[in-house]
Amino acid sequence: MKLATYKDGSRDGQLVVVSRDLSLAHYASHIASRLQSVLDDWNYLSPQLQDLFDALNAGRARHAFPFDPAQCMAPLPRAYQRVVGEAYPGAIALVRKPASAEADSASSEPLMVQCASDALSGPCDPIVCASEDLGIDFEAGLAVVTSDIPMGCPSDRALDGIRLLMLTNGVFLRNWMVVEQAKGAGCVQSQPTAAFSPVAVTLDELGDAWGRGRANLPLQTTWNGRKVGLCDAGADMAFHFGQLIAHLCKTRNVRAGTIIGTGAVCNKGVEKKARTDWPKGYNCIAEKRAMETLQDGQPSTEFMKYGDTIRIEMKGIDGQSLFGAIEQEVVPNS
Repeated sequence: MKLATYKDGSRDGQLVVVSRDLSLAHYASHIASRLQSVLDDWNYLSPQLQDLFDALNAGRARHAFPFDPAQCMAPLPRAYQRVVGEAYPGAIALVRKPASAEADSASSEPLMVQCASDALSGPCDPIVCASEDLGIDFEAGLAVVTSDIPMGCPSDRALDGIRLLMLTNGVFLRNWMVVEQAKGAGCVQSQPTAAFSPVAVTLDELGDAWGRGRANLPLQTTWNGRKVGLCDAGADMAFHFGQLIAHLCKTRNVRAGTIIGTGAVCNKGVEKKARTDWPKGYNCIAEKRAMETLQDGQPSTEFMKYGDTIRIEMKGIDGQSLFGAIEQEVVPNS
């Protein structure tokens, strides 16, 4: 099934069920008004939402209305916890040490960062930034929402704790990140927020594209109307979602409503006449600048400016949009 949260003037919005083709929606208020409530009582409430989803797809939902992504908040507008586990070591290697990318790409455990989760952005909310000089960057990836998972849960069992899957755009201020890292502290101000797809979906909506803890589909990123990335989200995902969850709960219990992201989806480069190329593009500007440094000795692509737009979408095997699209514009903090 597919779930979204509509704006209603409150911090948590109203839960709606969305049809498979993303054309219709229906308020779920008679079942649950908030997605967190469903996650807290999944076994009881999710079958009722599934019945509404089935009725909506069959044209039997009496109070259905046209679905409008612009009215959506993040599916889970604020979460008890959000972490990003870098599932694509190739992206980390590119961004952090362009001169020795391959050497840094091998690791037995994912890097994981705790991120802000108190005010998550909707799919069409603007990216608000105080200055263009901060190095505004997007980061297109995926994220799951979990159930309660006990400390020490192994990766195979952790996969059973995935309730929902979403697209995400992590906002990064790369120039400010350098300042924070120089202090030897975590990146707090340089990772202000993230936006999420209009809908969150249960894993069965992916069909055969879901396997081995991965969404084996291309993620398309378009910057200012130009397609810059079409990376396969499954091919080079070194740490699948079960491994990311298991890593997080090594020393603590994980509660229902935890969001775990992948970081930027990235595919490995290919060697062409002593030159490395990335034919499937990139999902964050920092990657592109690292690619340029490897190829030409210095970066040439600038970070985002006011008025820039970013669009992130994933289509299923049938060619239809699975989650709807994240579509955002960079604006000043007025």
